[in-house]
Amino acid sequence: MTTLHIKNGHLIDPANGIDGLQDLFIADGKVLAVGSAPAGFTADTTFDAAGLVVSPGLVDLSARLREPGYEYKATLESELQAALQGGVTSLVCPPDTDPVLDEPGLVEMLKYRAKTQNKAHVHPLGALTMGLKGKSLTEMAELTEAGCIGFAQAEEPIEDTTVLLRAMQYANTFGYTVWLRPQDPHIGRGGIAHSGPLASRLGLSGVPVMSETIALHTIFELMRASRARVHLCRISSAAGLELIRAAKAEGLPVTCDVGVHHVHLTDADIGFFDPNARVTPPFRSQRDRDAIRAGLLDGTVDAMCSDHTPVDDDEKLLPFGEASPGATGLELLLSLALKWADDYALAQPQAGARPLARAVAKVTADAARVAGIPAGSLAVGEVADICVFDPAARWTVSSASLASQGKHTPFLGYELSGIVKATIVAGQVAFQR
Repeated sequence: MTTLHIKNGHLIDPANGIDGLQDLFIADGKVLAVGSAPAGFTADTTFDAAGLVVSPGLVDLSARLREPGYEYKATLESELQAALQGGVTSLVCPPDTDPVLDEPGLVEMLKYRAKTQNKAHVHPLGALTMGLKGKSLTEMAELTEAGCIGFAQAEEPIEDTTVLLRAMQYANTFGYTVWLRPQDPHIGRGGIAHSGPLASRLGLSGVPVMSETIALHTIFELMRASRARVHLCRISSAAGLELIRAAKAEGLPVTCDVGVHHVHLTDADIGFFDPNARVTPPFRSQRDRDAIRAGLLDGTVDAMCSDHTPVDDDEKLLPFGEASPGATGLELLLSLALKWADDYALAQPQAGARPLARAVAKVTADAARVAGIPAGSLAVGEVADICVFDPAARWTVSSASLASQGKHTPFLGYELSGIVKATIVAGQVAFQR
């Protein structure tokens, strides 16, 4: 049994209300003690975390690993390595692989392939409908047995509301969570930028905010009828967040996340048709972005995710409208969450809440709670998935600095704070810088 002592670190464990200097003692892949060493403890390895933050490993609610089917864009090996470099120890992957994750065998194969990598824990979402075609439901019970933690349509909306209602009724019967990205199947279809003055000036077809809000109204009506638990993925608008705030106040069992890029960028960041800023949903107005930041603060937004979508050069280095949407995010999740905390601390120095702990919570404990997975906590007895990082160290985002096979992000060339020094998975040091 291997033992590990992480000493002198600033421990931030939002799930257990810890934010201060504490040592961590690990044995047999689990947290053995916090604070002082148990009697007779001797460490095989001692890690000095002086000046560093020790937190639970990050939990990412949306990371496309591109396997099976899109290995030319990325592989499990490259993306799980990127996860470790970004301090991510658990990640949820959407079902839009090729073939789609609609058969238990495919899910088992993916879980097996991920396990043999000995890197981050992979939690697949099963397809809600066969082939994501929105016609017939998958065998959710069998997919859950194979290892799915919820059911999603990825970017494929269900046109037939009856099918969505049946899916939600089925999910509710068994206590499954349905993960939906709210988008109307017709309004804004084929649009590539946020509908607004900027898209008009650039001559780009638009995706209006009501594409999101109409879908939300529909989802909430179906939730009232089915009582199904729904997680809303990558909310992008102020109007959408208002509806979610009201739904939560009403007591509907709903949670939501935002893509970490949307916490910082707006449609103005398209600049001169920069294909790296082509994402789904599109970057919206400054008012929408400010609402996302406020929603993270007041708890309307439950978590931030990387929305990691690696795209290869052949599909990205094209005119804006033809470029594949998507950006690399696994290695940026921590830094962009810290950037939100820094901006918040500057804007509201008198607020009193500890912004660093708030940011860590949104990418650890809160995300794990949404996904319903045993992660994001360093309580005694929990699996020792840990991220050790230097919040003040700065790095420049470049192709060379990213382990992911996808080198495209709107943050290329930016200098960000927060460097992961070590990632520990199940008590083993899986990555050390």
